[in-house]
Amino acid sequence: MTVDATGAAGTLGEVAVRAAGVWKVYGGGQTRVEALADVSADFGKGRFTAIMGPSGSGKSTLLHCLAGLDKPSDGQVFLGDVDLTKLPEKQLTHLRRDRIGFVFQAFNLVPTLTALENITLPLDLAGRKPDQDWLTTVIDTIGLTDRLSHKPAELSGGQQQRVACARALVSRPDVVFADEPTGNLDSRSSADVLAFLHRSVRDFHQTVVMVTHDPAAAAYADRVLFLADGTLESELVDPTAESVLDTMKQLEAAGAEHLAG
Repeated sequence: MTVDATGAAGTLGEVAVRAAGVWKVYGGGQTRVEALADVSADFGKGRFTAIMGPSGSGKSTLLHCLAGLDKPSDGQVFLGDVDLTKLPEKQLTHLRRDRIGFVFQAFNLVPTLTALENITLPLDLAGRKPDQDWLTTVIDTIGLTDRLSHKPAELSGGQQQRVACARALVSRPDVVFADEPTGNLDSRSSADVLAFLHRSVRDFHQTVVMVTHDPAAAAYADRVLFLADGTLESELVDPTAESVLDTMKQLEAAGAEHLAG
């Protein structure tokens, strides 16, 4: 299955990231596992896309390939017009630093740095000065102005993840990739983080691609792509938690029927 840039039938927007015939294979012979099998999908600029699927469906593997954290066994991944699969490791490292933002389940903040220092860390490592207006906008949006001098241990889980989101946005990357960003959070903190990601798309035209297992989280996205057994099975545009849950149930039922048959 090939999915277009926006998820809207017959409407192709400008593409931020594209997977073209992506395979990811581990092992060989009887131990061969196809984590991804011929996956093609476009992700439009200024869109919020969620990737879902049963455990082991390949959703995190796809995210890692799209973000240049892992190389496909076959196929191509493009960030804009750059083929990530052909870049030497040094160039790929620079591209990830300069054009990609990451938000992970485990926050990955530096414990010895303040919230503000964690937010500006990618720019500091690149030897770049932050755009002060943009930095102020991001800090105001995450609602932690009064906590910027605090270390991660002095922040709640939700606050830490909002700092991680701000860090991902501060360099104004082409795409922010989020891997289960609310997996360690309670429902209120999850809603805060998801609202921030949604607002970054709506108000700042950021592109966000998020892996999640939570139908309520996926409902914040513009569309949802569903994987099963390493293949792209279906998509939803303008999802609701109920429509996402129904689709997941159908995929799981189909998987159970396939195993039984």
